[in-house]
This record gives sequence, C-alpha cells and structure tokens, in this order.
Amino acid sequence: MREQARNQDRKNEPNPYAAREDFIKVFHEDRNGLYQLSFLLTGDHEKAEKCFVAGIQDCVKENRVFREWARSWAKRVIVENAVRELKPRPSLSGSSVSATVFSHSEQSSRSGGHFDLETVLGLGDFERFVFVMSVLENYSNHECAFLLGCSVWEIRQGRLHALEELASSGQVVSFAP
Repeated sequence: MREQARNQDRKNEPNPYAAREDFIKVFHEDRNGLYQLSFLLTGDHEKAEKCFVAGIQDCVKENRVFREWARSWAKRVIVENAVRELKPRPSLSGSSVSATVFSHSEQSSRSGGHFDLETVLGLGDFERFVFVMSVLENYSNHECAFLLGCSVWEIRQGRLHALEELASSGQVVSFAP
C-alpha cells in the first residue's frame, strides 16, 4: 500500500528531466548562438549546418538530462558532433607564449566579441577547437581534453598556440589580472 502511495506521489511531481519540447525550445530560442558555436568550431558553413542539425536530432532523442541543463547539453552535443566531424588533433609544434595572462573572471566573461572572426577561423582545427571551447565557452582543461581525446598538457599548448596566433595578427589577447 505504501509503495502505491509513493508511486502516485512521484507521478504527481513535475518531471525534472528535459523533454523533447525543452530541447526544441532551446534550439529555437538560441538558434543563432548555437549555430555560431557550430560554425566557430568547424570553420565551414556546410559542416556547421550538418553539426547543428545533428545536434537537434541528438537532443530530441530521449535524454536523461535535467531540464535546467538543457542549454548546456545542447552546446555539448554540438561540440561532440563537431569533434566527430573534424577529428581535430594537436600539432607537434611548441609554443612560446608566456606573457599572456587571463584572470579567471575575465575568462568567464565570455570574451567572444573581442576576437576577429576571420582570425579565429584561420586557426588550425585543434587550436580553434581549444580556443572556442576553453576561452569562449569556458570548458575546463580536463573537459576539453576528454572531449578532444588528448592530454591536458596538449590543451594548454593548443590554447597558447591559438593565443599566439591571435596576438601575431594584432588581436589584443593579454589581460591584466
């Protein structure tokens, strides 16, 4: 009897998980931002569209994601699709950037508007992925390494190389802590 009462109580509680409609709403409301993420990662409109559409399809399948995480999950699915599409790998070249310093608060402020689109798109695949994921989307080094299938050291080197490229193009990439 108590088991039936508990099951009935659970049925009356709102479902904490995102439903298909929640993801459709996320993709509708943030269509431009999610497509821009896909484009920045892939560097190509055709591949970006492919990853964006695959992201919608993947998200509307039944997922066990909390409703409040639906937007973050949609971004992650786009990142995963872009990684599968391009398979970015770290280059073997070293980096000499040592003066570039980002404070945590400035990295977290989503500095996407401070970088020239063409310069970002001109980065190598791996460096572009690392830059977009770690600097623009605030993924941790460990999360980047996991998603890209490489080491944290390679993520750090990729970010330094990307920042070096941005600096050499005249981009302002040094911030005071």
